[in-house]
Amino acid sequence: MNNTFPTEGNLSGLSRKDFQKDINDKKTDLFILKNKKGMEVAVTNYGCAILSIMVPDKNGKYANVILGHDSIDHVINSPEPFLSTTIGRYGNRIAKGKFTLFGEEHELTINNGPNSLHGGPTGFHARVWDAIQIDESTVQFNYVSADGEEGFPGNLEVEMTYRLENEVNALTIEYRATTDKATVVNLTNHGFFNLAGISNPTPTVNNNIVTINADFYTPIDEVSIPTGEIAKVEGTPMDFRTPHTVGERIDDKFQQLIFGAGYDHCYVLNKTESGSLDLTATCKDPESGRIMEVYTTEAGVQLYTGNWLNGFEGAHGATFPARSAICFEAQCFPDTPNKPHFPSATLLPGDEYQQITVYKFDVEE
Repeated sequence: MNNTFPTEGNLSGLSRKDFQKDINDKKTDLFILKNKKGMEVAVTNYGCAILSIMVPDKNGKYANVILGHDSIDHVINSPEPFLSTTIGRYGNRIAKGKFTLFGEEHELTINNGPNSLHGGPTGFHARVWDAIQIDESTVQFNYVSADGEEGFPGNLEVEMTYRLENEVNALTIEYRATTDKATVVNLTNHGFFNLAGISNPTPTVNNNIVTINADFYTPIDEVSIPTGEIAKVEGTPMDFRTPHTVGERIDDKFQQLIFGAGYDHCYVLNKTESGSLDLTATCKDPESGRIMEVYTTEAGVQLYTGNWLNGFEGAHGATFPARSAICFEAQCFPDTPNKPHFPSATLLPGDEYQQITVYKFDVEE
């Protein structure tokens, strides 16, 4: 653990002492990242949770645009355990918590109806990561996920870097992982964003204007497992190839929106080439003028509109009612280990998992 950079007097109003705790002989802490343009991000090494992202609106007023908590105890006991955390070993759902890899069946912990979700109840979001703050704008996290943890095979060594860019207001997340046994890996960040700014109550994202660079998506069944179809968005409320507000069609009597209680679907991204870092999605808040662009090397992005948020309290008394956040979770497709025609999520010894996702912030005058 190395945290020699100052944390007090930060824009988020968070206090380091509120994030220091011993958990299973590991220490949690608060890390403050800053860039030369004035952007500030607060994170903790418990689940690598992002606690705040401070960026200006069209009038230059700074506000936090991500849902988070103001103490380590609140992070640990959050009613939404994945709130703005890192997700692994497998983001999204695996049907019935089972998959077969090279003839061997693996059983995972069930924590979402009949399915395994986001790596299980003690996945990467609920682990204390080793952390070192490299400079004012960069923190590196490391974690070794043991063979058999939550049912996944192989010892998986993960290195993840959060870095603020200095030329623009952008948070870059870089992931690397290696294994000593064939396994499946699908890492992502579950940032719950609200570009209007966090408040009590935090407003819904219904007026957010969204575009997603995807001609197809993966339809789901009644328990949110992909049917296996790669379906066109054309002619459906799932089509964000041109700008639409979140609330414009979210309550349409469309079976996919009924299954998801809103948007909770993986989009098949239009890529310039496999693994290229492309503009994936854009989200605009018309009131504040804030814009977020999402870039990723991944094949998919899960759009989730906070449908199951229930009004619980977060940092500084802010509350998070239903649909008060929007998530763009860059990842491979859900249930990929059980869908051979989906792009593979298998990682073999000697190979390296790599991913880059960027959240870039700007304003529209």
